[in-house]
Amino acid sequence: MTTKTLPLLLAAGALVTSALVVAANAKPTRAARPAALASATLKAIDGTPRGKAWIANRNGRWELKIEVTGVAPGAHGAHLHTVGKCEAPDFSTAGGHLNPHGKLHGTANPQGPHLGDLPNLIAGTDGKGALTAGLTGTAAQLTAALFDADGTAVVIHAGPDDNRTDPSGNSGGRVACGVLTRG
Repeated sequence: MTTKTLPLLLAAGALVTSALVVAANAKPTRAARPAALASATLKAIDGTPRGKAWIANRNGRWELKIEVTGVAPGAHGAHLHTVGKCEAPDFSTAGGHLNPHGKLHGTANPQGPHLGDLPNLIAGTDGKGALTAGLTGTAAQLTAALFDADGTAVVIHAGPDDNRTDPSGNSGGRVACGVLTRG
């Protein structure tokens, strides 16, 4: 080893040590959420925030995810509705369930389901709940159905959906609503 190489080796060692210290102190990062095709902010009738919803492609499958807070514990019907309007006093401006293929309501209905029929969202005693539901169709098909002339809303109902009764599953009043927007 010559006197010229010793400073180079010391400098390289210092760089490696610095890199290891930085890596050891780095905070872990969460996995990036896939880019959303659509998203919505859910609100109660009085405008209080109630959660969010988004549609994204995960592992080649389109999924709708909904997260809510401040709802009653238990099961709640959740649906995509035909009109992108969420107006008081009861969110009836969101129309009926999104049903571009003319099916009957419910995943348990042999002549169903609507595109807008989703599993029940289950909220815990803390008022928080979530659901993930697969959606059928390509990005182009979903975009056409969701972003037609009057848009689409995500609606959370007061009670559980029976997954069978046409047209709405007897899921009760609408307690949260959000309009889907692109991305």
